[in-house]
Amino acid sequence: MTLSSLRLKKNADRRLKAGHLWLYSNEIDTAATPLKGLEPGQQVVVEAANGKAMGVAYVNPNSLICARLVSRDSQQSLDRSLLVHRLNQALALRQRLFAAPYYRLVHGEGDLLPGLVIDRFGDTLVVQLNTAGMQAVLTELLDALDKVLSPVNVVLRNDTSGRRQEGLERSVEVVKGDVGDPVLLEENGVRFSAPVLDGQKTGWFYDHRVNRAWLNQFVAGKRVLDLFSYVGGWGVQAAAHGAREVLCVDASAPALERVADNAALNGLHEQVSVGEGDAFDVLAALKAEGEQFDVVILDPPAFIKKRKDIPNGERAYGKLNREAMRLLGRDGLLLSASCSMHLAPERLVDVVRGAVRHQDRHGQILFQGHQGPDHPVHPAIPETSYLKALGVRVFRD
Repeated sequence: MTLSSLRLKKNADRRLKAGHLWLYSNEIDTAATPLKGLEPGQQVVVEAANGKAMGVAYVNPNSLICARLVSRDSQQSLDRSLLVHRLNQALALRQRLFAAPYYRLVHGEGDLLPGLVIDRFGDTLVVQLNTAGMQAVLTELLDALDKVLSPVNVVLRNDTSGRRQEGLERSVEVVKGDVGDPVLLEENGVRFSAPVLDGQKTGWFYDHRVNRAWLNQFVAGKRVLDLFSYVGGWGVQAAAHGAREVLCVDASAPALERVADNAALNGLHEQVSVGEGDAFDVLAALKAEGEQFDVVILDPPAFIKKRKDIPNGERAYGKLNREAMRLLGRDGLLLSASCSMHLAPERLVDVVRGAVRHQDRHGQILFQGHQGPDHPVHPAIPETSYLKALGVRVFRD
């Protein structure tokens, strides 16, 4: 197959040479290669301004990130062969990391498969195709997955907001097998059921596995509040590791039903209770009722989705942390997390520091967590590093 060319402007090849995989529309020499003449998802050979081939990318002329590199070999397109190779590379890493088949199998650019996310739940794979380029090779991808893993079930969770930006329709579809939603998984020795058809993202958040494992060491005998609990990843694990009482709070009634199911699945229904409502309202109500907790977990959704949201988002994180600290006893533990890529790690530290001082307390950062190793960070793409978690002792003199 002969691919069209995509010519870069002079010096626009520097980031690719440094290891990056993205090209922006203002870096393209549109006089030499009219970008608008290419189809979304079409594969091209990327050329430097002097005509030297730099690799193969897929394009979307309607997106600010107009091309994403899939191979530095200009003779190798994104086909079944390359997909099998990349999937085998990704699988080899996860098999070194984990004894059981419950993990993120593919993390987009971090696994050199931009636009593709795959979470594995044993014999069930949940796939997200977030770009037109990945959507264009769906048939080849399904063949490659059969070759590498022979999954019993494959679910396409093509309902992400990013698909709209790529001009793609949103849908959820079982393309192989008969998924009995939810599916089972195990994390840190605790069993869960994940709603892969109608839950958040792929149905589960493997990225906090290591951070949860850290917190699990300190919850025995404690009273724990888990805000934004979703299906109980933090709270049910805390109960399984000895917490005497756990309150999981979420705005979603279906999510809280899953919390109860997951508690029962592990024989923890007596330790785990649920509360439905807006987190800020629940915090205020708990304070008014004189409630106190030994451990408070804050794992909210992204308050900062775009750069313009940073000021308001930081204020929201600040308020959340301040109100949560009011519920801690004299010597408590706060787990404060953020999945907002635009919130720098040092700014989360600033948020926590400000909240501690606002409550006239002292803080000690005991732990600084990150996304798990099945969510590898591409060293040239800062955007692939997004998750932050702080374990903070909050105490009075």
